[in-house]
Amino acid sequence: MDISGASAIVTGGASGLGEATARLLAERGAKVVVLDLQEDRGQLLAKEIGGAFAKADVTSEEQVLAAVAAASEMGPLRVLVNSAGLGKAGRIIGRDLSPMPLEQFEFVVRVNLVGSFNCARLAAAAMAATEPLADGTSRGAILNTASAAAFDGQIGQTNYSASKGGVVGMTLPMARDLARHGIRVNTIAPGLIDTPIYGSGEKAEAFKAKLGESVVYPNRLGSADEFASMAVEVLTNDYMNGETIRLDGAIRMPPQ
Repeated sequence: MDISGASAIVTGGASGLGEATARLLAERGAKVVVLDLQEDRGQLLAKEIGGAFAKADVTSEEQVLAAVAAASEMGPLRVLVNSAGLGKAGRIIGRDLSPMPLEQFEFVVRVNLVGSFNCARLAAAAMAATEPLADGTSRGAILNTASAAAFDGQIGQTNYSASKGGVVGMTLPMARDLARHGIRVNTIAPGLIDTPIYGSGEKAEAFKAKLGESVVYPNRLGSADEFASMAVEVLTNDYMNGETIRLDGAIRMPPQ
């Protein structure tokens, strides 16, 4: 799929995986809307890559619709990358035997799973209304972001793993549902990727090096650029559809 001149939305696009993907999409000729709640970083990135910034909560229909409208003004909307997400670790039963607050579980699932679906449904509606590409059928592609935790969830990750497992679970039916509109859907499930969540400085680097030892090969954390490279390949490869790809150096996470 040729993305040159098309518009793209990248959720969570102001930093980490989203930022790297937004930059590479722009390099390939797409007009990128950086959708994020981090206004300062998002606006700066959008300016750097010649795109636009949309401050939005991925679970808000109104705010995501505004981002879709902004993207559609820049060019036919062909790409959505759902990379916004969060985690809040916690055991189901605490040391004092109190149960995890239901709100804690619901919040993570709402942002990671419901938010991804919300953005996908609204972007897909705009993609379906565009003229098809040169092949006469293709209109766009959606890429969701899951996690290795969808398969190898660790202790304290029940909410996070459930949310990412839901993303994996909706990939194939979403691809089947949107096929008649010429829209492909895939998911990347990254493992340990070096993003700002690990912090910076000597202690952070030592911690990341230790984490990297658990990766089969290469023995290091992945990079956001490696995620972005895979993302753009999946988005532009016309025969890639309905699949979840583990991008994790063959790691299989231990219980804790």
